[in-house]
Amino acid sequence: MTQAESLMKQRVSDAPRAARVAVAPMIDWTDRHCRFFHRQISRHALLYTEMITAPAVVYGPRDRLLAHHATESPVALQLGGSDPEQLAEAVRLAAPHGYDEINLNLGCPSDRVQSGCFGAVLMKDPDLVVRCLDAMIAASPVEVTAKIRIGVDDQDPAEVLPAFLSRLRDTGVRRVIVHARKAWLQGLSPKENREIPPLDYALVFAMKHEFPALHLTLNGGITSIGQAQDLIGQGMDGVMIGRAAYHEPLSILGPVDRLFHGASAEPKPDEILDAMRPYILAHLAGGGRLHQVSRHMLGLFHGRPGARIWRRYLSQNASGSGAGLEVLDTALAEVHRVA
Repeated sequence: MTQAESLMKQRVSDAPRAARVAVAPMIDWTDRHCRFFHRQISRHALLYTEMITAPAVVYGPRDRLLAHHATESPVALQLGGSDPEQLAEAVRLAAPHGYDEINLNLGCPSDRVQSGCFGAVLMKDPDLVVRCLDAMIAASPVEVTAKIRIGVDDQDPAEVLPAFLSRLRDTGVRRVIVHARKAWLQGLSPKENREIPPLDYALVFAMKHEFPALHLTLNGGITSIGQAQDLIGQGMDGVMIGRAAYHEPLSILGPVDRLFHGASAEPKPDEILDAMRPYILAHLAGGGRLHQVSRHMLGLFHGRPGARIWRRYLSQNASGSGAGLEVLDTALAEVHRVA
């Protein structure tokens, strides 16, 4: 076995174990800077890219879109699309970038996703979904997964979800992230669709009982690591956390390695900032701006003394031309002053 083959097998085995706790793909939020920051907090949580469309990978600036730091692993690439051949080509083009998993977005309800005929609207066409997944699996050197809703619009989730999961299973997909809320594609904004209609955890648990061989990750409404522990303790294979992990990164991701991966301690804010310094310096040296990284770090002290000072100082000073590590140093000194 070559070294490359050995590394590939390692990536294949890492992602399911890391999926005990995953950070949801979030457009405009989970970019490479955010993922690098989150990786300094948890070495083992599964991270996801923002959704990237297959046409963007095939025809756009793919190297910029697919670039990520080697230390982000385990990290999954989420693709959006509905053309099987185009999705397969996107998977092939992404392969050299070394992602640990390729995920197909079948759950996003936003207008721009619907207009491209991908995301949650595809749950209305399971035959097309099967063709897309078959093509992706045939082209991918790593595991292909899917992120879905429990149903769409007037569909009855109790009828649609088991039938849909059965079709996914038959393609060879073994891991599915289930957002436990129906997607309404008309009449609700994406923001409203995060709260309406209500979550149905019970249905997702029933699916785990019906499909014991599938690795099911529960997504939607998870706001604390204690809640995540409870859901896993009740039988979920994993949980995916979105906004809470972004806004409260240390509270959510800090305990993950200790609780689920045998680590003896949790990281401290100062240690995380020390780990970020070389990355930020390299970003600045390459022509980047501090705020492109620091905007993802605003929640580092959430729930701790000085959190408001930290957020305010970074928000007011990190976007200026020439802003560098001295901004972080001053903000940290202010936090320590009041802590």
